[in-house]
Amino acid sequence: MSSVRDDLADWRQWLARAVVLSYAVAAGLAVVLFTWLSDQAIGGFARLRAWEPMAVLIWTPCWTAGLVWLTRRFAPGAAGSGIPQVMAALSPSVPPARRGLFVSLRLSAAKILLTSGGLLGGLAIGREGPSVQIAAGVMQHAQRWLPRRSPLNHDGLLVAGGAAGIAAAFNAPLAGVMFAIEEMTRKIEQRSSGLIIAAIVLSGLMAVSVFGNASYFGRLRVDRLSWAHLLPGLLTAVGCGLLGGLFSRLLQRSLLGGPDRFSRWRARYPVRFAFGCGVAIAIIGLVSRGATDGSGYDYTRRLVEGHLDLPVLYVTLRIVATWLAVWSGVPGGIFAPSLAIGAGIGSDIAQLAGTDEGAAALIALGMTAFLAAVTQAPLTAFIIVMEMVDGHAMVLSLMAAALLASLVSRWISVPIYHRLALAQLARLPAAEASPPDPSIPPRPPAP
Repeated sequence: MSSVRDDLADWRQWLARAVVLSYAVAAGLAVVLFTWLSDQAIGGFARLRAWEPMAVLIWTPCWTAGLVWLTRRFAPGAAGSGIPQVMAALSPSVPPARRGLFVSLRLSAAKILLTSGGLLGGLAIGREGPSVQIAAGVMQHAQRWLPRRSPLNHDGLLVAGGAAGIAAAFNAPLAGVMFAIEEMTRKIEQRSSGLIIAAIVLSGLMAVSVFGNASYFGRLRVDRLSWAHLLPGLLTAVGCGLLGGLFSRLLQRSLLGGPDRFSRWRARYPVRFAFGCGVAIAIIGLVSRGATDGSGYDYTRRLVEGHLDLPVLYVTLRIVATWLAVWSGVPGGIFAPSLAIGAGIGSDIAQLAGTDEGAAALIALGMTAFLAAVTQAPLTAFIIVMEMVDGHAMVLSLMAAALLASLVSRWISVPIYHRLALAQLARLPAAEASPPDPSIPPRPPAP
């Protein structure tokens, strides 16, 4: 009872909680603004394509090159997904004065504009990974207003902010909590866990209050599963694990560079290289009649709603378009493109197996398995897709697919975000860098 009275009488604790929750609201609203700008950008590119389809052959390469120039010139810390930057900022090897290299309000603003710009250019990128860096940049700013005896330190703010970004992006607070545990940190301190979870949920509620309590890609209606789904489901999970692992390895090799000619060209002429990637992306978009444009949200939603009329080679073309967009150096994530690819794989296997009635189940399994394979965060992937499924008929199946695909992927590739976080730490000046963080695996030698 005395502990309760002490807690109620400690105004510093209540001030800290008020500050953290206020910034959680701000972080959620920042992601809401980012979502709105992204939707406007996707719509703008669609109108350009409808006006003159061939115009993308000029627009996309020039816009991509311009975005890469702006990123390298004014906000190099905003490049890429944003999740590796937040993970790098959590490393004890980063001096407090240098955390702004990875996470800050300035980088959050740049991330909003540059990623929305990438979607305006028709690039196959997502906004979910960038939402992590955006929300973390807002939350870490609360540090300057917290009293000394605050239960939440800088690391706790970054964890809360990064997870809040996922919660607000997917309208799924539970996914944000799991992402915090699975990717951002291996543990949450007991004394601050309640405040962190409250901040994550509150940020997610900001998105729900604006966009409604609707799932990200709509609702999947899955009938009761039978033994007839076992073999197609197993093929979907293993296939997504193999392709997702190879895709993750390809992204890592491309982003980290190597002795090949393209890596040398990218390092020496990054803007010209981005222009070349933009040309290839524009051509792929024309060949697929726009199916590979943007994050893939529209096509994924159509699959979820039961429309299985995908273009020929949709999965292959979207993998290549996403790889080129990420390789170009434009800020953008891979969550939504991975879900789109997984949905396409599930749809293809359903048609090959001749199980149209079970297509919805295989699409859900494909989305879960491919996202789990690429990110190697199976529980987060499982929860994100589970939010879309009506009823609980597939809970165990989705969990099994996520774990199996992640296991297969680990035989092929190391976790992508941890490896890229280690590369982010290389941006620190050598004289200021502390010993490497043991929680981040060392970079394996180049093959």
